[in-house]
Amino acid sequence: MTPWLEPQQQRSWRALVDGAGRLVTHLDRHLRGAHGLSLAEYEVLVRLSELSDHQVHMSELAAGLSHSRARLSQTVDRLARAGLVTRRPCPQDRRGVHAALTPSGADALRAAAADHVREVRRLVIDVLSDAELATVGTAMDKVRAAV
Repeated sequence: MTPWLEPQQQRSWRALVDGAGRLVTHLDRHLRGAHGLSLAEYEVLVRLSELSDHQVHMSELAAGLSHSRARLSQTVDRLARAGLVTRRPCPQDRRGVHAALTPSGADALRAAAADHVREVRRLVIDVLSDAELATVGTAMDKVRAAV
């Protein structure tokens, strides 16, 4: 027999799904409208910027972003056409490819980052107490591990 959700569990589950969906949709629209970048493209630029040599194997990037390789490949293709990322052969794996941040990509990220952080603060950080935010972070770490 299926253990159905209790009413409070159902409300919390629906709030999580609806809130997360609306947040991601809003942040994506905001970045597209203000900077011509999707949220997925922005996240790729962020991840590349955090690496010391600003490049990484595509499979590692996909795993770090929880994107399928196909989805990441399409995102990197768009960024490459815009001159924000390049694809380079992987020296250790002849079949592998690295994604690398270009100077234009770093500029685009710098231009978008302040706006994005302001939106994240306005919609999440400033709405939740420090304790609530820590609880959400801990809870999502557990969910990520379970998935």
